Amino acid sequence: MTQVSIIGVASYVGGELLRLIYNHDSVKLVHCSAASAAGQQLTDVFPHLWGLYNMQIENSADPAVIDKIIDDSELLFLIMAHGEAAPLAAKAVAAGKKVIDLGADLRFRKADTFEQWYKIPHREANFTASAVYGLPEIYREQIKTANAVGNPGCYPTATVIGLNPLLKNQLIDTASIIIDAKSGTSGTGRKPVLGSLFSEADGSFKAYSVTNHRHTPEIEQVLSDIADCEITLNFTPHLVPMVRGIYITAYADLSNKISGEELTELYKKEYNQEYFVHVLPHGKWPESKYTLGSNFCCVGVTTDSRTGRVIICSVIDNLVKGAAGQAIQNLNIMTGLPENTALQMAPLYP
Repeated sequence: MTQVSIIGVASYVGGELLRLIYNHDSVKLVHCSAASAAGQQLTDVFPHLWGLYNMQIENSADPAVIDKIIDDSELLFLIMAHGEAAPLAAKAVAAGKKVIDLGADLRFRKADTFEQWYKIPHREANFTASAVYGLPEIYREQIKTANAVGNPGCYPTATVIGLNPLLKNQLIDTASIIIDAKSGTSGTGRKPVLGSLFSEADGSFKAYSVTNHRHTPEIEQVLSDIADCEITLNFTPHLVPMVRGIYITAYADLSNKISGEELTELYKKEYNQEYFVHVLPHGKWPESKYTLGSNFCCVGVTTDSRTGRVIICSVIDNLVKGAAGQAIQNLNIMTGLPENTALQMAPLYP
């Protein structure tokens, strides 16, 4: 039984972690904390968990509380403001604990990349270089022995899974990649944000952070690893009026002539052993509801013989495979458990 704690539990991702941990027979939640909700009952913040948890939220702003949490835990989930998690992660690892950071602090090997895109100093530049990027489909072997994991963002997760087979097999011009991305409103978090209010988002559709979205360098870092060359790409996210879901449509110029049917078979072969990746039959395209509430990723792929381009559609639930579910997947790998432990739930429909 692995003793785990959550620091920053009051978010949507924290609530999703709680839901998944409740069904995990090999994990025990020993502490949950959040400065914004300190002193409240867990079920006051997450009433959908009434009868499942009887725990008070501790104050993560109190250093003594943090020390106690580190002492009592074997693994910590960190859901903190950008720039705040790295020092705590370094402290926990120095104390012999494991850490999964669901923010951006541990996602970049180079601290200056974080600083360039997040516009704040990185407080543990040496430590972040030793952390492992927590996308199991790409870095599983490194995750197995990791003490600190940077849980991927939702957009990068769907994008990398979608493009990985093409880059591994050198089938596209790496300078031609364009990513057209869509997210539900839960991707902006639980704090009130004007553009994500129901009256603002309902019945509307908009692009945001055009040319400067913070997931861009994260995507480029991983795709560059796979391709073994430096990749720079166009990434444009959009907000759609739904609560959950990430939908990626990616385009690239083909390096060699190949049919959509052949590509589909290549994808099926690549992901044949990946429990959480479902490659759809050629001509079938995923919908956001295909992964709702689950840790699965659905992918469809084809080629356009008229333009010589490939088109990939990749879909995940941003709160599960894009955050909390992937964190549990990483926990399972780090602790030697079957990777799909507590993550075998089917998607919700309709």
